[in-house]
Amino acid sequence: MSAPSADPAAPAGVDVVLVKAGRTKIRYPAALLADDGVRITVRAPWAGDTARDFGFVRFEPGDVFTEYYWRDRWYAVKEVRDADGVPKGWYCDITRPAVLTGGELTVEDLDLDLWRSADGTDVRRLDEDEFAESGLAARDPGAAAAAVAALEELEGLARARGDGFGRLLA
Repeated sequence: MSAPSADPAAPAGVDVVLVKAGRTKIRYPAALLADDGVRITVRAPWAGDTARDFGFVRFEPGDVFTEYYWRDRWYAVKEVRDADGVPKGWYCDITRPAVLTGGELTVEDLDLDLWRSADGTDVRRLDEDEFAESGLAARDPGAAAAAVAALEELEGLARARGDGFGRLLA
């Protein structure tokens, strides 16, 4: 009896690798949903073993993240839904452009983040102090400028009327 073949309709898997200051911050498996050569879309459950309460949102086991990465943009946008599929919001990481090699999707975290609640009433910049302390502006002024411009772009989209990131993610 032969082993069952893989389901060709099942999404392929990748490991998302978030690097910060030259070290792997987190690595987790994700389903590869799409890759058009520029934007890569993956889906993964909350990678933490326990809940994490940020004060403005709580990520917990059962939450599902649909994550959008670009090879030509300095950010990643992560749509967050609870276990029942109810949207919580979008967590955005400012990163260098993503690199997909084999089964690894690698992004370098540049400390700046943005949160937009599902209803759009809460848009907040995060970790600007960490970004300032990172020394990126002195080490790599071009990257620092790209990071700040990416944060400005995302904040503009997040504050726009309507669905915020809808056009970006369509």
